[in-house]
Amino acid sequence: MTVVAPRWPTRLQPNNFVLATDLDGTLLAGSPDARRRVRELFAARESGARLVFVTGRGLESILPLLSDPTIPVPDYIIADVGATVVHGDLRPVGNIQDEIAARWPGSQAVLKALAGFSGLRRQSVPQERRCSFLASEGEVTPALRAAVDALGCDLLLSAGCYLDVLPRGVGKGPAILRLAQAVGLDPATIVVAGDTLNDLSMFETGLHGVVVGRAEPALVEAVRKRPLVHIADGEGCDGILEGLARHGALHAADEVLPADTPRGRAGLVMVYHRLPYDEVLEDGVLRQRRPRSPNGIIPTLLRFFAGAREGSWVAWSQQPSRAPEGFQAHVAVDPQRYPRLQAARIALTPDDIDIFYKKFSKEAFWPIIFGFPDKAEFNQAHWGRYLEVNRLFAEQAAREAGKGATVWVHDYNLWMVPAFLRPLRPDLRIAFFHHTAFPSSDVFNILPWRRDIIGSLLQCDYVGFHIPRYVENFVDAVRSFAPVDICGTLPCAPRFLTYGCALGVDTVTAAIEAGGRRVGLGAHPVGTDAALIACLVETPAVQESCAAIRAYLGDVTGIVSIERLDYVKGTLEKLQAFERLLERHPEHRGKVTLLNIITPAATGMEIYESLRVEVDRTVGRINGRFSTLDWVPVRYFYRSLPFEEVIAHYAACDVAWITPLRDGLNLVAKEFVAAKRAAGRSGVLVLSEFAGAAVELHGALLTNPYDAKAMTATLHQALSMGEDERAYRTARMGMIVAEHDVARWGDDFLAAVEAGGAPAVADAA
Repeated sequence: MTVVAPRWPTRLQPNNFVLATDLDGTLLAGSPDARRRVRELFAARESGARLVFVTGRGLESILPLLSDPTIPVPDYIIADVGATVVHGDLRPVGNIQDEIAARWPGSQAVLKALAGFSGLRRQSVPQERRCSFLASEGEVTPALRAAVDALGCDLLLSAGCYLDVLPRGVGKGPAILRLAQAVGLDPATIVVAGDTLNDLSMFETGLHGVVVGRAEPALVEAVRKRPLVHIADGEGCDGILEGLARHGALHAADEVLPADTPRGRAGLVMVYHRLPYDEVLEDGVLRQRRPRSPNGIIPTLLRFFAGAREGSWVAWSQQPSRAPEGFQAHVAVDPQRYPRLQAARIALTPDDIDIFYKKFSKEAFWPIIFGFPDKAEFNQAHWGRYLEVNRLFAEQAAREAGKGATVWVHDYNLWMVPAFLRPLRPDLRIAFFHHTAFPSSDVFNILPWRRDIIGSLLQCDYVGFHIPRYVENFVDAVRSFAPVDICGTLPCAPRFLTYGCALGVDTVTAAIEAGGRRVGLGAHPVGTDAALIACLVETPAVQESCAAIRAYLGDVTGIVSIERLDYVKGTLEKLQAFERLLERHPEHRGKVTLLNIITPAATGMEIYESLRVEVDRTVGRINGRFSTLDWVPVRYFYRSLPFEEVIAHYAACDVAWITPLRDGLNLVAKEFVAAKRAAGRSGVLVLSEFAGAAVELHGALLTNPYDAKAMTATLHQALSMGEDERAYRTARMGMIVAEHDVARWGDDFLAAVEAGGAPAVADAA
């Protein structure tokens, strides 16, 4: 197919050109610095430079690239070797595709006409208004050409093996000229770029052109004598920049543009929404206080900075404005314990925090993460604020990290940080850990911004989850986003339950390749601080509280339930199951008491107010039905308890009843086990099989919180269990909790990150 070449001016004008470029081997290749420079060239839309993707891929295969932050966003897309022409937002350009479709006989007609050519193998790739085959040059016989011609189609063979049957007159070059005519682009401003013979028709248009380095020799030979085509030495984007400069499309100052993001000195950067201390305003002065809870993730993460490691902790600080007067971005965390760690504070306003965290993250993401899409609220303006805040976190992390440092990003509140960070600092090792569940792909894909989020996570070098099921859910979500290659799997047993639990799987993916990147994956259930709990159990305060609780209970069996006010925790379902227990097993009346402790949601979380009212009403109904003068079935506390009192309740009560409808892990279950082990007393853990901890805690009684009959039956089983079985189950779980504590979680995760992604499953205890 030959296009008559008109004559264009020999020089372009800076900031007034259109780059129509092939993807594979061209725009998607080259050095990281050159790719960054090309991306920034088209990110600055005021520059007047516009971009057209021109590819043999089907449009569906291009979608992942549109969410890849390392690739510039196109103004137009020409796909299917010219048979698809759309705007960057995927709207068809005019009636171009209708015209092409009118000349296309249809895939079935093509396949039927070519059925006798046994050497053709249909490509299993997305394709529209064309048929693509794998075939050798020897298969392109006069008979095949005649058959294609009889269909009113053209035949195109590239790279000696890819054969396309296209509507007559369709190709990359004609599509570029037709696009220019349809949207009013001046052909004199267009530069085409490519690397294979598949791109030849672009250069046959007579437009300015760039053949990048290491191009197919046949293409180089075919265009060598064309005066407006520059044959570059550099590969991919390096060649594109070289060609643009040669054609006059770049200012001299643009030709060599070093990265201008300043680098810090930190070898490890924690990116966490919270500071590692509480900021308290006292007498008009903002002071640091240790977090109220001594247990949890933050003390574990701080351990990594106890030695000589230089580090930075990126987090928000609530301020009157984003640029408050006298604000100190860098503050020492604890010079005595962590001498080389500083907090890099990001000033956020109360409105920022309210929208980004309290509203958007909880109203849009939280319901999806835990499988309650009917409760999700999607607000595009709030998404914009979320992106702003994530960008601020990424920019601060880029400024803190030393060359080749590890940046550890935490949780869904910061899902988009890798997308902003990778282009700024391609040298960094980016790790991400999900402290929540990760939903199945059909639920996750409800998110309007699913492609952006997956595209961001694919910028990571390593992504960790609590359990193997969440790893597999993530892989499935990526599969609906881009082609995925599985780079190895590992068995889950004996570390995790496989077939005996709703969240069990038998193997877990160790790494994937998708979107041109390799991403390591792993299951790392967060542990509890078993040593701290053991120390607390021995303190006089906890001993006294424990004794007081036992004295109050007397001969009554105590069932402890401690959870945050949240619809995912299944509080109402639990209360209803307890009510059924008292109805159907009257022998338990007067002999069991449910200590129901609910931690209030954070202030400003309106979404939970109706739930609190319903919980209050249900507790009142149960106590009204079954209470006697000397016995109350439900003791209900709506407040936060100090951690020492929480541990006392665990140690004193015989049964822990933890039945969330969904839960990423559930540390309460592990704290109960650790407390019973430290106290030397047996206990029964009744645990929802939809809590992540269920696949790890061999010995728990698992129940389905959606099954009313099972909930009541499992609680009855726990109350009726003999001491020998209780002791065995407690000891088994106690070993797991002690061996896989929170310190080991942190060590294992960071070791996997630094080892390049292995292992995906922590060693069994």
